[in-house]
Amino acid sequence: MPHFVYMLRCAGGRIYTGYAVDVAARFEQHKSGKGAKFTKAFPPECILHTFELESKEFALRLEARIKKLPRPKKELLAVGDEAIAEKLKAGLGEVPVKKRKRKRCKSRKLSSEPVCA
Repeated sequence: MPHFVYMLRCAGGRIYTGYAVDVAARFEQHKSGKGAKFTKAFPPECILHTFELESKEFALRLEARIKKLPRPKKELLAVGDEAIAEKLKAGLGEVPVKKRKRKRCKSRKLSSEPVCA
């Protein structure tokens, strides 16, 4: 089953990016005000671009990458800039490296030396 990331042009020239299995049905939800908080405030006008991916995991990763882009790059991507699209899709299948959490130290009331929990 294909998974899609889509970009919508919304009121005020804003761009919304989302994930769906059926983009047309999801677009109708957004138009009716039942899609997302953002599209309720800024109703969608049209579907700018869609990306088909092989898994939900890849689609959600691509959606997150698109949302981090600055607006000028989103605009270029929406009109079909393949260089940006390929760069965003590169490495979607790689397992992300998780950062280790550092232990926080608490100081004891009786001693001046910190104690790590």
